[in-house]
Amino acid sequence: MSPQNPSKPHFLNSTKEHLTSQKQRRNQGTIKYLLLLNCLVIPITNVYPASAHSVKIAADVGGTLHIEPNDNPRAGEPTQAWFALTRKGGRVIPLAQCNCRLAVYAQPYATGEPPLLEPSLNPVAAERYQGIPGAEIVFPKPGIYQLQLNGKPTSGASFKPFNFKFDVTVAAGTSNSSQDLQDVNSGVAQSESRLPLLAIALPILGFLGILFVVLQSMRGRRE
Repeated sequence: MSPQNPSKPHFLNSTKEHLTSQKQRRNQGTIKYLLLLNCLVIPITNVYPASAHSVKIAADVGGTLHIEPNDNPRAGEPTQAWFALTRKGGRVIPLAQCNCRLAVYAQPYATGEPPLLEPSLNPVAAERYQGIPGAEIVFPKPGIYQLQLNGKPTSGASFKPFNFKFDVTVAAGTSNSSQDLQDVNSGVAQSESRLPLLAIALPILGFLGILFVVLQSMRGRRE
């Protein structure tokens, strides 16, 4: 009879335990990766719709755009827009101290193209601001527009000239006809409409991937 090798079962058990440990480490690494991916994907759901007040800074002037009602303009309906202009330190720049001009463009637009609208600016009181530039705008169609506010100091004022560009998304109005409901920049709007669907699908796929890896890991442990 050939002598038995008592170290052989121990070697096989050690090898099996080593392979099992490696598999568990790989599964743990995969789970961590999928969790990280899921954490990165979930914030996409917060991209749409955009945040409320839009803030821009140029040289020594800051500008905040607010649109009534609730930063949610609708096509074909009068919209009140106002611009809170402040200098460094928070001092307000009223319209009386600013030679300002407002131009509205439909996105996208070519350089040198004339503005779609040039609303007149009037001093308004809004929130804690007094006499700041404001205008009533009627956006003709849904879509993305750009509001450009240019300004330079009047006599006696001292701030650097500025040029602020604010992108505004306009929703369909309740009184629009079927022809007016065609988007002013349909290509851009279609890509935006696909964004919410993508933002919903990606977290679901990430969760299913994590669940699959966990189930595989549990099955491997039983084996």
